[in-house]
Amino acid sequence: MDIVLEVFDTFIFDRFWATAYPASSVLHGQGAFKGATSTFSSMHELPTAAARSATQFLQLPPSKYAYMSQWPRDNVWRQLFTLYLITWVFGLVLYFVCASLSYLFIFDHATFTHPKYLKNQVGLEIRQTMISMPLMSIFTAPFFLAEVRGYGKLYDAPSDAPFALYNFLQFPLFLCFTDLCIYWIHRGLHHPKIYKTLHKAHHKWIMPTPYASHAFHPMDGFAQSVPYHVFPFIFPLQKVAYVALFAFINIWTIFIHDGEYVANSYLINGAACHTMHHLYFNYNYGQYTTLWDRLGGSYRQPNNELFNRESKMSKAEWERQTKEMERLQREIEGDDDRDYRDEAKRLQKKAL
Repeated sequence: MDIVLEVFDTFIFDRFWATAYPASSVLHGQGAFKGATSTFSSMHELPTAAARSATQFLQLPPSKYAYMSQWPRDNVWRQLFTLYLITWVFGLVLYFVCASLSYLFIFDHATFTHPKYLKNQVGLEIRQTMISMPLMSIFTAPFFLAEVRGYGKLYDAPSDAPFALYNFLQFPLFLCFTDLCIYWIHRGLHHPKIYKTLHKAHHKWIMPTPYASHAFHPMDGFAQSVPYHVFPFIFPLQKVAYVALFAFINIWTIFIHDGEYVANSYLINGAACHTMHHLYFNYNYGQYTTLWDRLGGSYRQPNNELFNRESKMSKAEWERQTKEMERLQREIEGDDDRDYRDEAKRLQKKAL
């Protein structure tokens, strides 16, 4: 995450902090410590903007604003607040860009007429995300801070990997580790003593849109993200690979909520599998694969009808889904407090 911090410092936050908390006199650095980076220095009195870049793959010369704040780049409080803002504000930007592209070009808008599509659902999904993101970011930023300050096992040069092949193995290792951990965390969130307090907010969306991808209770969303943040403290991970995997995680989360059932894969836990989870609650807890659901006895294969547009949107299929969903919903949640208000019928009339 020090790469991301350096980029944002260079283009946004150096000037922000120079304005918000200006130095009493402009800093001048001579001979910055060779072990420092532009986001972390072991010598507080040196201007870290003069140190080497966080990665050899991207060289960003600091602007004049890097030396004009009372809080230099390596100040722990500046780093914490900056990482919090990056996680919150730019996390929202990534969410809106990716979810909107999916909503416009991939999501099947015929879902609007499903009997379990809620009134003003997209607005509600966005509202829940807007509430959750700043709170989730409070708990996420300290993990990023610890990484930036050198407590993790992140490395830069491929030659610093434990062995050459590890530069390739780190990707499946990351996916396998997080898939296993998230399976058990997600399954735990469905425990009757936890579900209604934390996870039910995400299951409000029986037929989710891409905007539901981050529409969680704050502690629910954070709990399911913990494996991503813990991984680089347990296993070595190349810095650029970490940034790429972080972007992939967010895109994948949107992908499994887009309602477009492309592949009926035996192994991949795609949108069809996750739709079964939203419809029928206690199935398909996995994040990327069906492996742990199969081993844990919680796998439910998507209906073949979902992979044919005509049958997927047929009245018979929707009635069958609704009947089973309502039975399971009563068993798990009791009274249904969702507000449908015949939204599907209204949209059907509008489409005619």
